[in-house]
Order: sequence, then C-alpha cells, then structure tokens
Amino acid sequence: MNALLIYPEFPDTFWSFRHALKFINRKASSPPLGLLTIAAMLPQTWEKRLVDLNVEGLHDDALRWADLVLVSAMSVQKESVKEVVARCKEAGVRIVAGGPLFTTEYEAYGDVDHLVLNEAEITLPRFLEDFGNGVAGHIYTTDQWADVGQTPVPLWELVNMKHYASINIQYSRGCPFNCEFCDITLLCGRTPRTKGREQIIRELESVYAYGFRGQVFFVDDNFIGNKKKLREEILPAIVEWMEGRKHPFSFNTQASIELSDHKDLMHLMVRAGFNVVFIGIETPHEQSLTECSKFQNKNRDLLASVRKIQRSGLEVQGGFIVGFDHDPVTIFDTQIRFIQTSGVATAMVGVLIALPRTQLYERLKKEQRLLKETSGNNTAFATNFIPKMDYDQLINGYKKVLKTLYSPGHCYARIRTFLREYIPPQKKKKAIRFRPNYIAAFFRSLVVLGIVGKGRFHYWRLLLWTMFTRPGRLAQAVTLSIYGFHFRKVFERHLS
Repeated sequence: MNALLIYPEFPDTFWSFRHALKFINRKASSPPLGLLTIAAMLPQTWEKRLVDLNVEGLHDDALRWADLVLVSAMSVQKESVKEVVARCKEAGVRIVAGGPLFTTEYEAYGDVDHLVLNEAEITLPRFLEDFGNGVAGHIYTTDQWADVGQTPVPLWELVNMKHYASINIQYSRGCPFNCEFCDITLLCGRTPRTKGREQIIRELESVYAYGFRGQVFFVDDNFIGNKKKLREEILPAIVEWMEGRKHPFSFNTQASIELSDHKDLMHLMVRAGFNVVFIGIETPHEQSLTECSKFQNKNRDLLASVRKIQRSGLEVQGGFIVGFDHDPVTIFDTQIRFIQTSGVATAMVGVLIALPRTQLYERLKKEQRLLKETSGNNTAFATNFIPKMDYDQLINGYKKVLKTLYSPGHCYARIRTFLREYIPPQKKKKAIRFRPNYIAAFFRSLVVLGIVGKGRFHYWRLLLWTMFTRPGRLAQAVTLSIYGFHFRKVFERHLS
C-alpha cells in the first residue's frame, strides 16, 4: 500500500513568515507535525511519502504512485485543501482527511472518501482495521480523549529538515481555560494531557539524531497547563538533556498570562533553553475580557505581567483582538498604546472571527448575527458576523492599528522598548552559535532593510543603538526587524 501524505499550502499570513524566511533560505516555518505523527501510526509495511505544499509542488506522478492520500489541515488552509481534493478526485485516488479543519467543518467535505476526525490515536486504528477488511466507512469520530503518552515519535525521515526554520514537537494537549472564541477546548478538551519525561527526551533525541540544530517549537496551546509536572519532571529533564548535548536547541511555546505569576517556572524554562513565549493577551479592555470568558487575564496589570516575563529572559509575542461586542470606539488607540508601551514586538492583531462550533459561533448563530463561513484568517480585514460596532468603523479602526504598529517608526521603537525591558539569562549558553544562513540573513538585512527599505533610517538607528547599548542583543534586534519587514509585506496591499 502506497500512502501519500499531503499538507496543504498556507496563504501569505502573519504566521507564515514567508517574507522573513527568504532571509535565511528556508521554505517554511515548520514541518507538518500532525501528518508526520500520523505517518508513524500507519502500518510499517506501507510505503509512505509526504508532500508539504509549502516547500514543494504536488506532481501527477506522486498521485499516480499513491493508493491512498491522507490530508490534514487547519481552517486557514481551506483554499489549498479544495485544490488538493480536486486534484485527487481527478486522479481517481482515494482520500482520507482529518485534523482541525475537517473535524469542525466536516459537512463541507462530503466528497472526501473517509473523514477520520478528532484525535487520530483513537479514530485512525478503527479506520485502518475497516480499511484492511474492505469495509471502511465515511466518517470516524469519537467523544473520547487520547492518551498522548501512547503517541509515537513523528516520522522525521519523511521530511528534509533543511527546508524549515524550526522543528515542532508536542508535550501536552488541552487547555484549562474556556475562552468563548477559541476552538482548543473543542478539539483537545479542558484537562491538559501530558507526555512523560522519557517520551519528551526521546522526541528531542529524535530531532537531534536527524541533524537539526536551532529553534524547536513546543506546539502546546498552553504549555503550563500542568505546572507541577513541568516543575518536578519535564523541565528538569530538558535542562539535563540540553546540558548533556551542549545546548543544540532553543525553545519557544505558547502559554497563558499567569506564567508571569510563577517566577520559579519562568526561571526553569529559561534554564531549559526557552527564549520566546506567545501569550494570548487579546485586549486591555476588562469588559471585553469578561465577554469572551478570558478570566485569567482579568483583574491584573497586563502590562506589568508582560514585563515580568520579559525580565525573566523570555521574549513575549502577543495575540490581540478587536471586534468584541463591548469594545468602545477608543479600543484601537488603546490597543496601539498598550502594544507600543509593552514592547511586544511581534504583535498579532486580528479581527474577531467566529470559528465553527465554538461557543462564540453558537451564540452568534442564536442571535442570527452570522454572515458567512470564515476563512480562518483573523488578519483578513473582515469578520464573519455582524458586530455591535459599525462594520466600516471596525475595519477602518483595525487598519489604523496595523498601519500604526508596523510603520517603521513604531515598529523599530517597539523593538527598542523590548530590548530595554528584556533581561537575558546571566550565563550565556554555549549553544545556538551563528550559522552561515543567519550570518547571510544579517547581511541581507543590511541591504533590504538598511539600503532599499523605506524605513532604513529607523533600521540603522536601531542597529547603532543596539551595538552601543545592548551589543549582546544584536541578533534579536535584527531578527525582530526582519519580522517587522514580513508583517509590513503581508499587510501593505491592504493598507496602501
């Protein structure tokens, strides 16, 4: 049996980093972890190939080779999914589909032969058994949660790691919070399920064995969901492994703002090699936080929380949203002021969208406020429901936020604010040395940002300021400048 695993293409969005990747000669941010894990669950006797459309094209000979195509995707990839499904249908090859997009919007994919939904550790074996017996059904689903301790190591041999800027692994699934707009609890539940010490070390060792050195992304939606286990088992194990391997990786992940309340946890994360954490801040407006059940962000000084994390040695990337029912017309200026003051250089600001089957979606459906299905891209200058604020005012306000934040003056000023607030670890790690592609990225930035770019004055000002006042943070200054360039390229056609 020849199994072809296909990962659809991401559009040019905030998190694609497409324009930044060119600086380091990489084709995509990270490989398709879900499909690589699925590949490890397929029978060993099957032949397997993976086509990641973010790094290569889908050729007819690959479809002719395949007896079965397996597709996984997120909602933002749905346009590419349509093309993939059409190509497979034209080639007459049977399609198996799963992942977040198909799990939440399976009704839209009746032409897919087999929908293996929810968590594959449970539903995929059922499908494979029926498929082997020649009686495979159309839909496989479950209301149970898988034991991630039984999840196999991803089949890294199917990808060329040199195509990717980072490699991703997963420690936990699930989030204890229940934000109205979020689909994580729908897909992964509210009780964090975690892997053990040996399993995490085995996965890190597998990435190391395939020769990758650099940034590893823990894709957990809330890395600190089980703080006790992190403190006592996981982080100490990672610290030990990293020291034994002479720090081949640095790590980034996602966590809730309450990380700022746990100094010991932040210290352990930094010792283990974590240097970046994404926080869903959403909004400084308390009523909007109440509206979306983001209670973990309420009744706290969000600005002070961000600074605590930055001063621990972790760069904060932030998610922000406009378009809540309780947002006042001043929310756009409030968001700009907060983001600039906080020094969150990588600030993803999106318009609120109602993802299928979320609490927000169901509430708006009852209120008859839904307009259309969403593309899954919350930075697409549109929403899929009737907002309480005037629609044009919302979209124009959103444009103002982005145009301001990613103008060269504001962007570079925010990087300087971060570099002033950030306190790096006292002991410099022996690892993550400059590699040729990063040295090349620096010189490309001198040309693209320092000579050709419209904000070249601001770029040189940042570079000189960093070299004279924070010389050890020059790499961060250049990296964040390149990110800013990417964000301007993504949004410029909408804001010009």
